[in-house]
Amino acid sequence: MQIQEGPGWRFCVDPSRDPYPVLIGGDGWAVELDAWEARTFLDGCCLLADELEAMADRLVPEERVTLELERDTLWLELEGQPASWRLRFVLTPGPGGRGVEGGWSDTATAALVAALRQAREASPLPPL
Repeated sequence: MQIQEGPGWRFCVDPSRDPYPVLIGGDGWAVELDAWEARTFLDGCCLLADELEAMADRLVPEERVTLELERDTLWLELEGQPASWRLRFVLTPGPGGRGVEGGWSDTATAALVAALRQAREASPLPPL
């Protein structure tokens, strides 16, 4: 089991917990994700953070941006400035599924995404 957490965020991977091997959480909430949801969430968060980093040198210091990504039942939004941004997501329920909405403050997001990038490199989740 891999557990990473900090102020305002939590990310846990336990491949033995089928069908929900991943838990993500924030202040006062948590949700378990199946492998597809987790991989899509992880890849999407890293992609949005990479996009923000790539455009950082083209933004004036006080400029704020909003980046969105939608993949099947998952919607992600990154909003803020390169030095301080927040992350939100909505998982829309499929047939017989569950839905959830969550997000992290600008103080928690950078640490969460760093943990997601580390997990992505370690590949604890099955590929899509």
